[in-house]
Amino acid sequence: MTIEIRAARLDDLDALLFLYHHLNPADPPLPRVAAEDRLRTMLAQPGMTILCVQAGETVVATCTLIIVPNLTRGGASYALVENVVTHPDHRQNGYGRAVIRNAIDLAFEAGCYKVMLLTGRADPAVHRFYEGCGFTQSKTGFQIRNN
Repeated sequence: MTIEIRAARLDDLDALLFLYHHLNPADPPLPRVAAEDRLRTMLAQPGMTILCVQAGETVVATCTLIIVPNLTRGGASYALVENVVTHPDHRQNGYGRAVIRNAIDLAFEAGCYKVMLLTGRADPAVHRFYEGCGFTQSKTGFQIRNN
């Protein structure tokens, strides 16, 4: 099957919400109007790209790439990858790896000196997946949540 990796569009909202439900099933559903507004804001945000893997007519995987301007490293930007998910029925087909590699390529083409990704998943298979995409576990991450 031919796949296309492309930037998300407003008409991808339903597919994205469906995928994100598989990423965080306990999240409360976002009302439709709020979801549309949020997606419009994200699509207009400079440096932010939601990448979609489309297999046939179906969006099967996604990740968000955020390129951040920087004043260190000679002004080279850095990138963050977030919200990585492949639909469970389409895993083990290379779609997740393809979208991650595309995000990395776009970041480096934009002059980023590094691409960072955090995962809250403890599953060793998830860690092996990211290592297989070229990431190394080399820093310690910290976070504060507003709960």
